[in-house]
Amino acid sequence: MFSLKDKTAIVTGGGSGIGKAIASVFARQGANVHIFDLDDNGKQVAEEITRSGGQCMFHSCDVSNQELVQELIVKIGSSSGIHILVNNAGIAHIGTAETTSEEDMVRLFNVNIKGVYNFLHAVIPAMKKTGGVILNMASIASSSGIRDRFAYSMTKGAVVGMTLSTARDYIADNIRCNCISPARVHTPFVDGFIAKNYPGKEEEMFEKLSRSQPIGRMARPEEIAWLALYLCSDEASFITGCDYPIDGGFIKLNN
Repeated sequence: MFSLKDKTAIVTGGGSGIGKAIASVFARQGANVHIFDLDDNGKQVAEEITRSGGQCMFHSCDVSNQELVQELIVKIGSSSGIHILVNNAGIAHIGTAETTSEEDMVRLFNVNIKGVYNFLHAVIPAMKKTGGVILNMASIASSSGIRDRFAYSMTKGAVVGMTLSTARDYIADNIRCNCISPARVHTPFVDGFIAKNYPGKEEEMFEKLSRSQPIGRMARPEEIAWLALYLCSDEASFITGCDYPIDGGFIKLNN
């Protein structure tokens, strides 16, 4: 079950955190994985996967650069086809409508919204030939009010909207499209954020953020990857147009 053998999968932001976990799990399940990332960590992840017997290639890419995205996707599609796209690349921001600068708003738009659009725009023509699965990474911030996350919440709400539109527009082409909305996930980004903003109080803040999930902890990246695997596998062939919270009870159980 959940085999991705002979499937070519694109994973954006695959150099760390959730993207790294997804790339690793997909490769273990037989997929030929292509990691798109700006960070050279993506190259290291690809090398780790290859050493472990998986198939993985790294592509240095700014997801907001449509011309570069299109060029790389055409090369991959012409050689192997593209069966799975995971739009995971994204950046965070802290601020309200009052404190968010225009520069930061544009920066988040370019990565979190335009980046998703760029890959949809490039990949869908190839997927229409064979069918495929698209999985976008949203967030509970798209459906829950989270303090000081104005721009970030805006971008993740757009991701949910793009997911639903894509699912509707391409259902007749045998293309499924869903999104995942995680709560807090323990990634290197979280550790760096805490260290930068709460020096000397790292342990205290980590516990506080962990307890904000009713389940009492943050998710592990692998837990998000296992849901991603299911949604991108043939076993989920009846699922499209859905947003899946994976949040330790955050949305329904927080009062």
